[in-house]
This record gives sequence, C-alpha cells and structure tokens, in this order.
Amino acid sequence: MEHLKPMEPTRIHSNGDSLFQDMTFAPDIPVYVTTAAYNKDPCPNKLHLGIGVYRTEEGKCHTLNVVKQVEQTLANDLSADKEYLPITGMPEFNKLSAKLMFGSGSPAIKESRVVTVQCVSGCLSLRVGAEFLAKHYHQHVVYLPEPTYGNHPNLISAAGLTLKTYRYYDPKTLVLDFQGLLEDLGSALTGAIVLFHACGHNPTGVDPTCQQWEQIRQLMRQRGLLPFFDCAYQGLVSGNLDDDAQSIRMFGCDGGECFVAQSYSKNMGLYGERIGSLSIVCKTADVARRVESQLKLIIRPLYSNPPIHGAAIVTAILKDRDLYQKWTNELKAMRDRLVQVRRQLYDSLCNKGTPGDWSHIIKQVGMYSFTGLNKDQVDFLTREYHIYMSSDGRINIGGLSSKAVPYFAGAIHDAVISSLPSSTLA
Repeated sequence: MEHLKPMEPTRIHSNGDSLFQDMTFAPDIPVYVTTAAYNKDPCPNKLHLGIGVYRTEEGKCHTLNVVKQVEQTLANDLSADKEYLPITGMPEFNKLSAKLMFGSGSPAIKESRVVTVQCVSGCLSLRVGAEFLAKHYHQHVVYLPEPTYGNHPNLISAAGLTLKTYRYYDPKTLVLDFQGLLEDLGSALTGAIVLFHACGHNPTGVDPTCQQWEQIRQLMRQRGLLPFFDCAYQGLVSGNLDDDAQSIRMFGCDGGECFVAQSYSKNMGLYGERIGSLSIVCKTADVARRVESQLKLIIRPLYSNPPIHGAAIVTAILKDRDLYQKWTNELKAMRDRLVQVRRQLYDSLCNKGTPGDWSHIIKQVGMYSFTGLNKDQVDFLTREYHIYMSSDGRINIGGLSSKAVPYFAGAIHDAVISSLPSSTLA
C-alpha cells in the first residue's frame, strides 16, 4: 500500500483571522447580569431579589425534605439503571402530571383526549408547544400579556411565531386591567394563540378571579382563540394544588382544545433538574394520538429524549399517598411564608410612613411582587444598599428573608424619599 504523507493543514485565511471575527456581542441577559453583579459584591448585607428561586432564611436555595427523602430512596435502589427514556418521556410521569393539572375526574383524561409529553422544564415545554403550532396550526400569531415573563418572547419567537400583546396590568392603579384585556382579546385575530399565566403571574403577582377567568374562557371560545397556559407556580399561590389549577381546568373540561406547559422547578424546588411537561387537550382521542406522533418528530431533533432523574423524583412523590401529603404540607408552608413576608414588608413600610399606598404588596399573590418602584429608584437601591432586583421593580418575595425585611423596607423608604421633589419635603 502506498504510504500517504500527512497533509498540511489548509489555511483558510492567510492573516489568521477567525471565521467569526465580525460577530457582534450579543446583548446582555438582564437577570444574569444582576446575578453576576450580586455575586461579585462583597457587602455582607447585600440582597438578591431578582432571579425567581425560593430561598431559606439563610438565603440558600430551598430543597424540600420530601425531595431529599425520595433522592435517598432512589440512590439506594441498586436495580435502577440509566437507560434512555422514550422520546415522550417517562409514561408514569406523564400520566400523573396530567392528573395533577386537569384533576382526577377530568373528562378529557377519561376520554383519552389529553396527550402529555415530558419536557426539559417549563421553557422547553413552551418551546415544543410553539414548534408544534408553527408546523401544524394555521394561525401563527401569539398574544402575550403585557408585561410577561422575560423569556416568553424568546421561546415563542424562536419557533417562528409572530408576537403581539394584550393589556394585562395597569401600572397606574397597580391592578389587573381586566377591561383592557377583554377589549384586546375581543379584537384579536381569529384563531390566534393567547398565552396565559395559570396562576401567580410573573412579574406582577396579579391574577384574574375565578369569575373573571370564566368571562375570559367564554370570550376565547366565542372568538375561536387558542389558549396556551404557562403553569409554573401551582400550589404556591393559594397553597392548594387544585385551586391553583382552576383556570386551566375551566378550559380543559369545556370540550375545546388548549395547551399547558407545566414546570416543577418552583413547586418542588427542582430548578436544576429541568423537569416539566407539555399537555395538549384535543377534541378526540384519535386527534390526540396524531398529535402525539407529531410531537415525537419535534422533540427528536431538539433533545431526542428527556432526562430521567427529575422525572423519577416527581413520579415517586405523585404516586405515593404519604409522599404526596408531605409535599403538599411543605408546599403550603412555603406559600404561607410568602404571605407572611408580604405582610411584614407592607407593615414595615406603613410603620415608616413611606409615601404612597403599598397595599398592592399584600394583594398580589405568588412568588413575585411588582413593587411600583421605577428604574431610578431600583438603581438607588443597588447603589446605596446593595439590593439587586429587576429594573422594572419586580422582586422575588421567595428570596426575601424575614430578618432582611426591615433592611429592605428602610432602603425602599430612602429610595422613595430621595426621588421626591425637594418642595414636597419642605
């Protein structure tokens, strides 16, 4: 055989320039910039109220006791392996997740009209749903609430869908702009997709009432609009898993179709496990089977199949009565602490005589509060008090400890006072 000499490497650019040298820097992602700045700050009193993580009084990411118990059991199971899951994920996880979302008595589940696939947390649940709609739905316009979770536009538009907004929050009154919401959905493009936060709206903490949800449902069905729910906080809003799923169940039992992205990051504290699901309620069981077949083709090139560990944790908790009860008890305690911290912050501001009406803090629900602070006031908090938060004034109540509330309330008081005209202080 002829001996082949090693080939000299081909030089693409004689000057050694990179193929990507003209690439511009991507814009910063605000929440991660805030986190990086917080991590570098040496101040012992610093607070991080930006990223949505439920923390202990010591500021550590909270790991539920029931999760620790299940993980120990899984670690001791020498018969377990690390085989690939099916493309659609762990079958038992999917079945239990659908039941948690739609209820054990759901007509859609009983009639096999619900298809559920395990996804990589809530983000990929949304993305898989968006990819499906981009490929198989005639309308490519999605209406998002104004404001909404910062990653929603990225996840939806990346699938090629067009974004519009509908009024949701009134920054002047700090409450739901329900009339504006109805008007915007009433004039939305026929067949358009409408994204809803199932409960604990991020970033405002403002939710419609059950009566308002029913009005929304009727309008959606009359206008032929397709609901797509993002459910990331089930159980953390009311303390009751069933109550927090009522908005979804209204749509899930009326015979119409809807999409639901579900995440266990917040309500089980499984942030780093990236475990969630996408459920689609279909008109018939036959359509559900067709939809599932197409979802497989979407998932395959994205991540092929989902990871096993988070699904194993969730499944173990949902299928065991005692573990489920422990979980709901811990979830209720977490929710009660959120309510307590809200009340403590409100009382502290009132006691200090901080200018303004702060009652919205205790009227809002879930992990977040839209404080009403403006960007200049937020900058003041960071500069003078080492408090890191979103520039729009959103704070993560779950990241605020009881012992830090007096410090935070004092900082807010100073920020508000410093922003008042000097004539007001005279």
